Amino acid sequence: MTFDKLPEIAQAAIKQALDGGAGDAECTISEGDEFSASVRMGEVETLKEAGSRGAGLRVLIGRRMGSSYTSDLTPEGIRHMVRSAIDLASVTTEDPHADLPDADELGSIEGDLQLFSEDVAGLPAELKIDSAKRAEAAALAFDPRITNSEGGSFDSNIGGRVFANSRGFIGAYRSTYCSVSAVPVAIQNGAMERDYWFTMARNFAGLEDPESVGRIAAARAIRRLGAVKVETQRVPVIFEPRVARTLLGNLFEAVEGRSIYRQASFLAGKLGEKIADERITLIDDGTIPHLFGSQPFDDEGVPTRRTPVIEKGVLKSYLLNTYTARKLGMKTTGNASRGITGNAGIGHGNFFLEAGDKSPEEIIRGVRNGFYVTELIGSGVNIVTGDYSRGAVGLWVRDGELAFPVSEVTIASTMQEMLNTVAEIGSDLEFRGSVSAPTIMIGEMTVAGR
Repeated sequence: MTFDKLPEIAQAAIKQALDGGAGDAECTISEGDEFSASVRMGEVETLKEAGSRGAGLRVLIGRRMGSSYTSDLTPEGIRHMVRSAIDLASVTTEDPHADLPDADELGSIEGDLQLFSEDVAGLPAELKIDSAKRAEAAALAFDPRITNSEGGSFDSNIGGRVFANSRGFIGAYRSTYCSVSAVPVAIQNGAMERDYWFTMARNFAGLEDPESVGRIAAARAIRRLGAVKVETQRVPVIFEPRVARTLLGNLFEAVEGRSIYRQASFLAGKLGEKIADERITLIDDGTIPHLFGSQPFDDEGVPTRRTPVIEKGVLKSYLLNTYTARKLGMKTTGNASRGITGNAGIGHGNFFLEAGDKSPEEIIRGVRNGFYVTELIGSGVNIVTGDYSRGAVGLWVRDGELAFPVSEVTIASTMQEMLNTVAEIGSDLEFRGSVSAPTIMIGEMTVAGR
């Protein structure tokens, strides 16, 4: 069965649901083919190639919801899915906020988002494995202290998504991505340190050279050798982009609609208020071509869009699907996200912090005594209160230079204080995933060591 036949199946499921007594219905069909190759010390360690396809149906009978799914897309499989969803809806309790988006909210953004590339679909397995080997080999050759490896890998995915509902929406798109990574291990005086680097793109041609990936990963591992624990003190803390992304992940949890209507976020009730330094402009945008968080419509058939969440320090918007928007008396922001069954949750598009003017080198040069964080460990962020405490690894900054590696410390503050004491935003914004951030410097945090 080809992908272009799937919209017909989705529409048939909707019709059967309505004929069976549903007042409204929506159907999602998803398919995917994934490949993963992992090599270690030059030898293939794991090789996986798998495909999947499934359909999910959500129906409403009044304000009662039922859902079901199937991997059997034959007419009989679809009929069974429809019957199951309707049977479940008939026995569930009513939810006054359960509904589909209004018809005038539905649609798909125009233009090609460049989410699919034929070159990924046509890559031979030998080339994928070779890319993983090249990345690991470059890491091992970088320095004599790189004596071991947790491996090099190549991953790719070819996916397709179809969505239809009873209010006239039907949409479909396909997507691809591939990635190369390396995880070398450095040894010095009996102590081992590891680090990693990766490249990811929608198309194979967009990947960085595997050798570059390996060398960067190796350099990152080498610079961690000889790490020490510093004394407890309050100093400026600089988050490199890879770890700055985790701060945005925390902020997403704080602005998504479920946390807001449950009053489980320190940002609940703060719309329109200044909650951060004016350097902070945080954007959710699912419309940027070629990026990993882009798609033409969300998982309720609402067009994706650009939503300023924080603008020059002011909280401008929460991120909502239809359900949470109605709970809050607002409108959906096109952020519905779901698997193939059940109620829609909330996801983000390309969630990123706008870049500043200074390079990371300039930011570091301006710090007399501080901590440059390259990895965070554990979970210690309370979205309800804003309390923040994470284990951290990185490099100490002394007189504007990266002086020595640091480990076994904890950094602590509150999200409220961190947002309001941002001292610098770097110019080094890169989109290596759907959540992206440049270098961020917080004016002062507690670094707890010995």
